[in-house]
Amino acid sequence: MNISLSGWQKRVLLALSALAVVALFALAFSAGRLSAAPTHPGTTSADAGFARDMQVHHHQAVEMSMIVRDEVDDETLRAVAYDIATTQQQQAGQMYAWLEEWGLSQSSTQPRMEWMAGASGDHGGMQMGQSAGSGSMLEPDGRMPGMATEQQLDELRSASGDDAARLYLQLMITHHVAGVDMAKAGAELGTTDQVRDLASKIQSGQQSEITLMESLLDKL
Repeated sequence: MNISLSGWQKRVLLALSALAVVALFALAFSAGRLSAAPTHPGTTSADAGFARDMQVHHHQAVEMSMIVRDEVDDETLRAVAYDIATTQQQQAGQMYAWLEEWGLSQSSTQPRMEWMAGASGDHGGMQMGQSAGSGSMLEPDGRMPGMATEQQLDELRSASGDDAARLYLQLMITHHVAGVDMAKAGAELGTTDQVRDLASKIQSGQQSEITLMESLLDKL
């Protein structure tokens, strides 16, 4: 059976067909945008944990380095301290910016270093369950491994000359060893290129600085 359409009916059908095509294009475009939208790490992710904890670790290294830089005359040690301070301050700024970009808070209700639980290896002596609470990698007083105590920081502030240099190197070597362990975990567990790349850079950089600081300590 032939159906004859009037002129206005044909125009309506054409208009509806055009609208359908536009709607399909819009739907496909929206789906493409949604599928291409970046997914950010969650607040309990290893990426977020690394960014938060390494910032704290870095801030203390900056503090110790600026203290000793004003208390020693040795130009090599002053240069090392200044390089550590500026490098780690810049890296801490990067990690702060990541958390802002990801829409996450700079702090968390999760225990520090809990994000490292899934990493392989023994983390250079950061043994689980031997410190602040079952399964914790923290020191008995709640510090992250490698972090100087307030008493040690006060001693560093009061020291001068070779005494300041020796104490700084001892504290910073310990600090770096723990930092390398944390960086290894970040490189292994991180899900973003940002975290994995920076963690690898921290690991190699601080390992080289440990070797240099050990040689400086041997000369004192």
